[in-house]
This record gives sequence, structure tokens and C-alpha cells, in this order.
Amino acid sequence: MPPKPNPGPDGNTAHQAAAALAAGLSAKDLSPLQFLGATGAAVNDLFQPLVAGMGPLKPGVTVASVSGDGSSATAKLTFTWTFPGVPERWTYESEARLAEESGQWKTSWQPSIVQPQLDGTNRLSQRRLYPERGELRGEDGEPIVVERPVFRIGIDRSKVSGDQAKASAVRLAKVVKINPKAYAKKVATAGSSAFVPAIVLRMDSPDLPRGSRIRAIPGALSIRTAQMLAPTYDFARPIIGIVGEATKENIDESGGVVVAGDQVGLTGLQKRYDAQMRGTPGVRVRLAAAKPNDSSASPSPTPSPTAEAEPIVLFEVKPLPGKPLTTTLNVGLQKLAEKTLANTKPASALVAIRPSTGAIVAAANGQGNRGQSLATLGRGAPGSTFKVVSTLALLRAGLTPRSSIKCSPTVTVDGRKFSNYSDYPPSQRGMITFRTALAQSCNTAFIGQRAKLDQSSLAEAGGSLGFGIDYDVGFPSYFGSVPNDPTATGRAAAMIGQGKVQASPMTMAAVVASVAAGETVIPHLVEGQQATSTAKPLTDQEARQLREMMRAVVAEGSGRVLGDLAGPAVLAKTGTAEYGTSEPLKTHAWMIAAQGDLAVAVFVNDGKSGSATAGPLLRTFLAKAR
Repeated sequence: MPPKPNPGPDGNTAHQAAAALAAGLSAKDLSPLQFLGATGAAVNDLFQPLVAGMGPLKPGVTVASVSGDGSSATAKLTFTWTFPGVPERWTYESEARLAEESGQWKTSWQPSIVQPQLDGTNRLSQRRLYPERGELRGEDGEPIVVERPVFRIGIDRSKVSGDQAKASAVRLAKVVKINPKAYAKKVATAGSSAFVPAIVLRMDSPDLPRGSRIRAIPGALSIRTAQMLAPTYDFARPIIGIVGEATKENIDESGGVVVAGDQVGLTGLQKRYDAQMRGTPGVRVRLAAAKPNDSSASPSPTPSPTAEAEPIVLFEVKPLPGKPLTTTLNVGLQKLAEKTLANTKPASALVAIRPSTGAIVAAANGQGNRGQSLATLGRGAPGSTFKVVSTLALLRAGLTPRSSIKCSPTVTVDGRKFSNYSDYPPSQRGMITFRTALAQSCNTAFIGQRAKLDQSSLAEAGGSLGFGIDYDVGFPSYFGSVPNDPTATGRAAAMIGQGKVQASPMTMAAVVASVAAGETVIPHLVEGQQATSTAKPLTDQEARQLREMMRAVVAEGSGRVLGDLAGPAVLAKTGTAEYGTSEPLKTHAWMIAAQGDLAVAVFVNDGKSGSATAGPLLRTFLAKAR
């Protein structure tokens, strides 16, 4: 074992000097250290250009060993570079020569201390290698969110500077219709060689400016590239979400995996499944030629000039592509659903489910939703569409479709008067069959049967139809609620889908899907995220009776708007639910229906009635969905 270098008079040793060097390299600041023939500040000026190309990354540097004799020593250092999100680390060893000078151990500076192949003519440069993001796919693997051609329009700061850069930014902002003041500030504070994007537009965007207008602005560029996008700007946007550059919040929440410039899921499914879809980044570290103004040259003789060589790759990790996310959305049906709601000004939604599988094939949100997914998360009184649940509960309590029950003009419960809708047919009052009560949607008939049920039986019936039990289905969803209401008026209101009863359009689509399928249907949207019902099963007889009664809604009742649709028989139920405190009360408009292997719910936040407002929308969708 070689003797350890002697300590200096004040206890300073080569080991301590080596440890101080390792600490300075780890901090990327050598100014506090002492060097042979140079100050720490001077050496730090030589050091910084060598690692500037590594960005904000700092190496972990430790002393592997120190050996020597007398007044000279050699320290072996171990460098470890960690790259955000990259599983492999770059580890290597270098050497530093140390000597005792005036009783102090000091380092003899050489660029090779940082990396053995640095010689004063080159520097370290690292580049993050971005992975391909996993696609978001629809039914049968049809691509939904994939790379689509776009133009990135912005200012190239290497072409303009100072007041000219600001002036160009203002001009470009006006052309692409963004905030000129904010964009000018962004351009002014960007690096001298940065490209500062103003906007990204699809190639087929009606807002895409002519190329001549961009070229007329000094420093402005329009770069053709690709970005992960859905078929259209609005396609299922509140549900599938968007991909974009990582925000500070994304970076902070990632635990060091995500850095500025990374593309991540910002909202919706893209955000929830970002770790799966984003993939794993790679990195490439090279020896690059020293920049002309670098002062990192070694104090040793400069090598003879040679022709510029191909950069040497010191370390490389290939990126791993993200995994796709497969959903059940049908591209054609989703577009049809969105087109169906396009001219509806109030908040609205349309959800379509395949009863055979529970797959959500369309979940459209109208323009009035302000970006919120009312289709799967909305909460509102379902009104008379909930009578399908009440009907099942009453069938279980002993009624049959042909049971005779009373439909009066009004009924008073604990001082509150309940009535039928304004244009309820007078000919269908009095003693009518249970089947007719559902077909004509007689409120007073259902309220009059409330004594046959308790709160648990109503909630239990809801569970059998996919209503009121929460399931983890892998996407933001609301399955409805039938809260326990001890008041007589609350129990009466619950019978007709008012009071504290709430549902989402997805919930009501599940209800009609369950009737059509003859079993409890739990909607699912994400492949591999299918829940199993925990509710009391729906029997074959119950399903047949419900189908018979819901068919009567179309054949002779409030759902006649669907009566002339071609194809398989249609089951349906309309619903109108009062809400708010204004006089007269505002009303939600609902309609649910099933035809063939499609079960659909339509909701309009403010409408005249289910049959008049939601009905025509549902009819349009079913007619064109075939």
C-alpha cells in the first residue's frame, strides 16, 4: 500500500484537497478552491464552458482513492451524472494531480479532470432524446390521438434582437391573434438563439395565416412539424384531454422525471395515463468543439489544429416509446354525437353505450359546457327518466305492467302539491295501467305508489340498473345518487327523479342499456378498466317487463318522436326536471332510448321538455347512427 501524502503544517492533506475538489465539481463551482498557479475564480472561468452544455445538471463526484508520495499525489474521482427520467446513469472515473505548495495541497488544473477526453479544444454537450408518445386509440384500435401535421409559428431570436425582436413579436402576435404584449415580453426575455413559439396550428386550420404574411416579419418562422392531436380540435376534448409542454406544476409533481420542454398530458385521460403514454426519455452526451469565446483551454500546449471531426458520443441511452391507451370511443359515432349537439346553446351532453358490452362509444359535450365533461361527470335531477328505476322497484314490490293505479291531476304530500306536466293528456287520467303510467309519464301515479317502497328498495333498484353505486372505471365518472330522505315530500319527489336524486348522462345511458341487455351494465371507456356489478341482479322477467313498458313509451306515450325510426324496436323514456329558485322554475330536458346495440342518453340543461328538446336530438343521432 503506497504511503499517504504528508499533511501540511496546518493539517491540510491531499485527501482533504481531493474532497474539496470533488465537492466543488459536484456544485459546479470551483471558485472557493485553491489551484497551483491560478486562483479559484480563474479556474472556475475555465471550468464553466466545459459543462455549460450539460444545462442545469450537476454531477455527483466522489473521491475513489488518493495515492502518492511526498509532495505530490494523484486523486481518482468518480463522476455520476443523473438525467431526469432516464433510468441509466453515466458513471466514469478521472484523475486529478495534486501537489503541496507553501504548506497547502492544491490541484493542478486540467480539463481532463472533468472527463478524461476533454483536452481544451472541446466541451461536454448533452441532448435529451424524446420518446414517441403512445397513441390514444378508439374502438377496434382505431387511431384517435396520433401525430398529425402542424405548423409551429414563432420568432427565431438568432435572427433578430433588441427592439427589432419586440417589434416582430408584436406584428406576429397580431397576425396569429394572440396577446401582443404578453408575447413580446416572452420574446424579449428568451435566449439569443431561442425559437419562441407563438402558436401551433393544424395544417387544415382556418386560422392558419398565409406564409407570405409570416415571411414578411423579420425573424418570424413557420416550421412544419407534427404533434399528438385528435381528429378535430373539439373531439371528446373534455374527456380525452390534451398534450402539451410541461408546466411548472407538472414538473414539480413529477419528482424529477419531467423537465421543461417535455410533452405531457395536461388534462383528461392524457393526464391520468401520462406515465404510460409518455414513454421514457433518453440522452446523448457528446464531445463538442469548444465555442470560439470559450476560455477553457488547458494550460498545457494547445494541440495542432486539425479538421473538425465528427462529435464523439460519450454516453447514450435510447428513448423508449410510450404505450398506447385504448378506449372504447367510436370515431364516427363520437363525431356524430358532437355534430348532433353543435347547435344546442345551453349546456348539453349525449352518451351512447353498447348494451352488449357496456362500452361507451360516444360521450359528447356541447359548446355550452365550457370545457367540462357533463357527459360523464354532470350532476342533475334526472326527472322522469328515473321512473325506469322506480318502475323496477314497484315491479319488485308486486305490481305488474297491467296493474291498475290512479293518475290524478294533482297529489298533495305533506302540504306540497305535485302535478303532471302541463300538456299531460286528460284522457289518460283516472285508473290506468302501470304500463300506461310509465308510457304517459304520470307523476301522480308514481307518487301515489310511494308507500309500497322504502328508500332502500328504490336505491337497490337503481343499483340493478347501473345507478347509484360508485365503480372505479379508470376515468372521471359519476354514477348517480339516491340519498336517503326521511321527509314525505322528499320520498315523493324521489319517485319521479326529483328532490335529492341526481344523475349524469352516462348514468342514464347505463340505465337504458341495462334494460336492453337484461343485466346490469356498468359503462367502461378504458380498455382493461371494466368494473363488475355489486348490485342485485336484474332477472329475465324484470327485464322483459321493463322492455315492454319502455316500448309503450314510444308506441303510445311521451316518446312518440322516435316512433318512425327504421330498424329494431326502440325503447325510451322522456324526462323533464325542475331546478333552481327562479319563477317559473327552469327545467332540465332528458331523453333515454335503446335501439339495437345502442343505448343513448341526451341531456339539455335548459329545455322546454324531454320530448320537445332532447327528443329531436336523440332521434337525429339514432337515425344517422345506423
